[in-house]
Amino acid sequence: MLDAACGTGRALPPLRAAVGLSGHVLGVDVTAEMLTTATRRGRHRTAQLVLADVVRLPVGTNRIDAVLAAGLLAHLEDPEAGLAELARVCRPGGRLALFHPLGRVALARRHGSTPDPGDIRAEPAIRRALAHTGWRCERVDDRPDRYLVLAVRETPTAALPNRY
Repeated sequence: MLDAACGTGRALPPLRAAVGLSGHVLGVDVTAEMLTTATRRGRHRTAQLVLADVVRLPVGTNRIDAVLAAGLLAHLEDPEAGLAELARVCRPGGRLALFHPLGRVALARRHGSTPDPGDIRAEPAIRRALAHTGWRCERVDDRPDRYLVLAVRETPTAALPNRY
């Protein structure tokens, strides 16, 4: 299990519980301070913590069974590159969950605006981006209290772009 952009590792203990003692949890973040806080909170005991950029993961191809990316998309300069890299490391049939604790409308209101229809998180855009990067989108749930996208890693074929 990969927690991409794990931050302080808040999700790592529940991920550890989900995979059981025989599973492996990897928490990756690009910010050393976040990983230091995760370690200080003891989360290094539930997961291996790695300082790395999500668009260049130090993980072999097809090695991950599932990916959680909470709050990641808005922080990526090139969200499709990030999704393609997550697809590269995830095995065919593996799962992806993109999550944010606020939906797009609630998040935009918090910033005094309205949702941008061109935002990567808008349903048509995220479905298109997932399809272009090797994922099959199963669900987009954009409510005031959460944003959740669930996808499955497709089996690579010649029809998919060679981005990963």
